[in-house]
Amino acid sequence: MLTAKGLFKEIIDNDESFALFCSIAASGESQGGWENARIAALVAPGMSDLTPKITRHGADEDKHGRIFNALMKKRGLEPVPVPPDTDYTMLLEQRGIGLAHDKLRRDEPLSEQDVVVYLAHSRVTEQRAADQMDMLVTYFGDHPELGKAIHMIDNDEANHLAYCHEELLRLARAGHGRLIQRTLRESALVEIQVYRDVSLAVMGHMGRILGWSKPKAAVLAAGIHGTYVYERAAGWHRMVGLKMPERLDALGGPATPAPAF
Repeated sequence: MLTAKGLFKEIIDNDESFALFCSIAASGESQGGWENARIAALVAPGMSDLTPKITRHGADEDKHGRIFNALMKKRGLEPVPVPPDTDYTMLLEQRGIGLAHDKLRRDEPLSEQDVVVYLAHSRVTEQRAADQMDMLVTYFGDHPELGKAIHMIDNDEANHLAYCHEELLRLARAGHGRLIQRTLRESALVEIQVYRDVSLAVMGHMGRILGWSKPKAAVLAAGIHGTYVYERAAGWHRMVGLKMPERLDALGGPATPAPAF
């Protein structure tokens, strides 16, 4: 019987698939770190109170990239090229979700609307990241090689999601409510499509490395398509709701350092 835990164990136990998994994760986190650093540098003048939190968000994601690279190094592995069809961040940008990289490369201040869009997009993608890390903690939280890293990243993702909820609610009260709701909905509907496509691509690459049979690959693809159908019908709603989090001011302090591996 195929299970998520069994599939991840296959990927983790094989050096080649583990290197690809970690390389994809490290690349995405590093891109997120760069984006947040640029947003912090260009944040709208009237929203400079957000700068330290955006900076910490980026620092956390840079740290996660270093953690995934350290996990590879501990095994004596080198990062491998990330296939373009697995590049979640790039594919979201190509679909118009988030702030375009060419905008972030210019030394022009962002507008308040830009910052609202960034936070709404982050609320959606951080929900996905938090859900994935919760799953990994459930399955591998006590893993001797991965457990420590997984728990640290999981805690950071919970902080990022709490920060997005709290700041978006504050901005909604300040008059940005309609923009927030529209952006959340648009981002969620695109994100679930990109996540489906990336999931299919990742499973395709892993299947070739691990020698999965055609029936096994077909079952996995059917599961990914089934998840998309559910999310398209109703599941996306969990990615757009806002509520005051239990963790207030979750990004109010300095980033925690990465542990040694």
